[in-house]
Amino acid sequence: MATFHFDLVSPEKLAFSGEVEQVDVPGIEGDFGVLAGHAPVVAAIRPGILTVTSGGAKQKVIVLGGLAEVSDKGLTVLADVATSLEDLDRARFADTIAEMEAKLTEKDGSELDREIERLDHFKSIQNELSTTAMH
Repeated sequence: MATFHFDLVSPEKLAFSGEVEQVDVPGIEGDFGVLAGHAPVVAAIRPGILTVTSGGAKQKVIVLGGLAEVSDKGLTVLADVATSLEDLDRARFADTIAEMEAKLTEKDGSELDREIERLDHFKSIQNELSTTAMH
């Protein structure tokens, strides 16, 4: 399978840089897969699980928003937060969800709508973590 260059960058670090076969990205307008030769595109990322396939192995990374850019140079993801599943503190992640739920009563109107949508994304990540073997 053909490869392309992929960089995953967060404010804290360069989380990944190398040749990959495929990257599945959680886009705001729907998840999408990137293979070598993909058409140029810039897309917003929603909180979700990004999957990197390299050498036949899959690596899953939780991203909490950002941008993805596909160009002739490859794919670059600028993530607000990028945490590999091995580094994820699941108890802390659950606490974050509980805090988000508690703060919903402080919101109203469009701000409440945005917070509910963000909470739904976090719960979706948590559900995927608890219901799959993550392969």
